Amino acid sequence: MRASQHGSTNVTKESPTDAREFARTLRANSTEAEQRLWANLRNRRLAGFKFRRQQPLGPYIVDFVCVERKLIVEADGGQHADRREYDDARSEYLERRGYRVLRFWNNDVLLETEAVLEVILKGLLDPSPEPLPQAPSPRPSPQGERGKGVRVEASASPQRERGKGGES
Repeated sequence: MRASQHGSTNVTKESPTDAREFARTLRANSTEAEQRLWANLRNRRLAGFKFRRQQPLGPYIVDFVCVERKLIVEADGGQHADRREYDDARSEYLERRGYRVLRFWNNDVLLETEAVLEVILKGLLDPSPEPLPQAPSPRPSPQGERGKGVRVEASASPQRERGKGGES
């Protein structure tokens, strides 16, 4: 199986069984930001919506997905700053299948958890496939990382604007 370094952007080229095994490995080795998000999303803790974590979807493994609302939540580390084209192509693939993608920098998940959860909840409650508004973060991101604030990408339309933000 060929895969990238981070669970939210893994591409699998082998069988679905291999993808499930790799997703299991990613769950066992999740980042601190992924653990924080999962603590708030698991067991229907966010407004009763069910989420799955490290879920294979086509050739990708997404960090979190609410299948009922077709909403994907990604926690991105600094390596994603250099992989924008890949992330955009990945999001396009998922959006063509009817999913909306919310991306947050790990830094914002850890420092602005409540603001991140509010944006996720808005995404769950908003049936529109249009981009969700960007949630501003009062704290700048650490030096050397792209942008500031909560990075949100939420769209099922090709004309979406990718939100900018600190590391996640």
